[in-house]
Amino acid sequence: MRALLIDDERLARLELRRLLSAHPTVEIVGEARDADEAEALITELNPDLIFLDIQMPGRTGFDLLADLDRPPAVIFTTAYDEFALRAFEVSALDYLLKPVAPERLAAAIEKAIEKVSEKATAARTTTAASPAPSQIFVKDGDHCWFVATESIELLESEGNYTRLYFMQSGERHRPLVLRSLNYLEERLDPSVFFRASRKHIVGLKWITRIDPSVSGGLELQMKGGQTVEMSRRQAARFKEVMSL
Repeated sequence: MRALLIDDERLARLELRRLLSAHPTVEIVGEARDADEAEALITELNPDLIFLDIQMPGRTGFDLLADLDRPPAVIFTTAYDEFALRAFEVSALDYLLKPVAPERLAAAIEKAIEKVSEKATAARTTTAASPAPSQIFVKDGDHCWFVATESIELLESEGNYTRLYFMQSGERHRPLVLRSLNYLEERLDPSVFFRASRKHIVGLKWITRIDPSVSGGLELQMKGGQTVEMSRRQAARFKEVMSL
């Protein structure tokens, strides 16, 4: 299990390294002093797990997670106990108070191993599953469609639901589907669709223009007129997939 340590205090990182040396299942692949360094390393190294401080110069640990499209498993390590509730609201595996107790660290690592193993199993199951459907059934109120997946321009997250933008019979439709974006992503062909951000999946054939964005990512113009902002991390993946 590949882990990244994120903490602005050098001594805290050294102490965590020392504690983790007792856990050979954890390979430390890098360290970061702040959210900017961490975001770049997460893009480069793709760790399974991050040990994340909350109060750091610049962006906080929570800010970092909000800016990641697909955050790794997270164990918070902090000197403050008042952020615990918010930590679990963002699906942290555990919340360790400094100085970190070895037994609490061991329990957190067990949770991480289980989480990473479940994720790997799900990925293998998805890969081995039947091919992605060429059409899907969509119902929105009294309206129903059989929609060819290649006609879907954009999928946009709205909480636990997804707004679907597609063309049919020369008309554009945008029904709300009672499925999450993550659920739908697992069932779409990755050669046809790309996860552009936490909120968007784009149909690759419907992209009409690609421009650099002020944030260092990319800005996609869709045929239907929508503009989709892609983070630096996803832009790097997009360029790799599309060989740009």
